[in-house]
Amino acid sequence: MSNILVSGLINIETTLQCDEFPIDYSPVRYPFFGIQNTISGVGYNVAKALTLLSDNVQFMSIIGKDKEGEWITDELQSLHIDTQYITPSIAQTPQSVILFDKAGKRQIHVDLKDIQETNYPIQLFEKGLDSCKIAALCNINFSRPMLSIAKQKGKLIATDVHVLSDIHDPYNVDFMQQADILFLSNEKIMGTEKELIHALAATYHNQVIVVGLGAEGALLYQKTTNTIQHLPAVFTRPIINTIGAGDALFSCFLHYYAKGEEPTNALHKAITFASYKIGDNGAANGFLSEKGLEDLILHQ
Repeated sequence: MSNILVSGLINIETTLQCDEFPIDYSPVRYPFFGIQNTISGVGYNVAKALTLLSDNVQFMSIIGKDKEGEWITDELQSLHIDTQYITPSIAQTPQSVILFDKAGKRQIHVDLKDIQETNYPIQLFEKGLDSCKIAALCNINFSRPMLSIAKQKGKLIATDVHVLSDIHDPYNVDFMQQADILFLSNEKIMGTEKELIHALAATYHNQVIVVGLGAEGALLYQKTTNTIQHLPAVFTRPIINTIGAGDALFSCFLHYYAKGEEPTNALHKAITFASYKIGDNGAANGFLSEKGLEDLILHQ
């Protein structure tokens, strides 16, 4: 069990299954059992996955003073995630609507309400940080002031900047500069992944960089060897919904890396973890326990 701090978004997520993209106009559709309403958000997904993998998580986020906020608090308590670091300091909890098709394509609409203009209590962050080995600081504005504090205290910083096309992207540059472990998707850099990794490494000197390749697996860069490895995808069960696959990959890698596993082994296990996760619907569903994952790998 590792102590890991997670700072990131919690939102209420509505998923809608569609036949294909683009969507033809129709005044009414009846996607029976194709609409679900759940709790999600990158921070929540990562905190939940790490908890199910048996890590001790200090989860920090901002929720609304509304019924949705109460639902989130109850759900966190049921997962045995400490709620002392969850602050109800905005009027409405953020929401998202995600459209997805059977081929795995998805379109995400996120309404952050006023969370991007809201600060997280730094004293509360420092309290939770002291006992943690890794600070997983998701790229939401309230995590931004935490970066320099975690760095000053010598904590290992991990972040996922998700869809990136410019290594100097002004929104994400703070996170990329401070990250020891940097994750991103290849959705906007297909065909130029290795060039972008080399550019990131030369600019920000990250210890580890992982680029998720979807159905092709992932690329792993390690500063110690200055090498890029390709780890292929694995098949564990049929795909239902790819939403949250990147969060699963990030979480599981951190779990094993914090335990001292070599990065290649940690990423291989994370790829298997993410493969199983996308056989479920909803970004926060389908996470295995560590025992469940180890058994799955053993019998593959």
